[in-house]
Amino acid sequence: MAQPVRVTVWNEFRHEKSDEHIRQVYPKGIHGAIADYLEAQAGISVQTATLDEPEHGLTETVLADTDVLIWWGHQAHGAVEDAIVDRVHARVLDGMGLICLHSSHFSKIFKRLMGTTCNLKWREIGENERLWVVDPSHPIAAGVGQYIDIPHEEMYGEFFDIPQPDRLVFVSWFPGGEVFRSGCCYHRGRGKVFYFRPGHETFPTFYQAEVRHVIGNAVRWAAPTAGPEPVFGNVQPLEEVTVTE
Repeated sequence: MAQPVRVTVWNEFRHEKSDEHIRQVYPKGIHGAIADYLEAQAGISVQTATLDEPEHGLTETVLADTDVLIWWGHQAHGAVEDAIVDRVHARVLDGMGLICLHSSHFSKIFKRLMGTTCNLKWREIGENERLWVVDPSHPIAAGVGQYIDIPHEEMYGEFFDIPQPDRLVFVSWFPGGEVFRSGCCYHRGRGKVFYFRPGHETFPTFYQAEVRHVIGNAVRWAAPTAGPEPVFGNVQPLEEVTVTE
């Protein structure tokens, strides 16, 4: 029997403590809402971690037991210790999957992996978001219709300062006329990275069935695969080599 995909859902967990409206939307935290869905899915095991835990909940032991790390952050990107960012970065290069949600585009770990500012336009008036599937053959889009309508969301607009994605799965449209690359896939080292745009903290986006379904698909896509260990450095030739002067 295949081993379950081990997922750690990481969240700042600051908004839910300081804002009563957000606490009512996510009484168990954004991480709790995502974890509740994933725990009900076959072949996935889940743990959570938050910013104010020792080592932000991302100890060496926790990360060693993580196949896919889901990251949600917003108001406290700068509070994440660089040593923990280094630790997560090393694990991604070694094969751990990383899913960055919504405002995690400005997280230290996403910016480190992208090597760009990751800046964008934004507007928060609770308008409709329509997520169009632009790569229907991609496994993250499996079981999704032509588009996902989210009734109320924060707008993000282009230009989005990121590297060209290896695969672009979703593009968002907003009533103000903006579009945005909202489902971006990357490979970094042996690890896979997926950026997924929806998920502003004041809206119940992470309870919407289609959004949850995409996150579940992304977990399975980002999970490590059993490929050969890379070999670096000086090596001996496999065949006999005759060197002439």
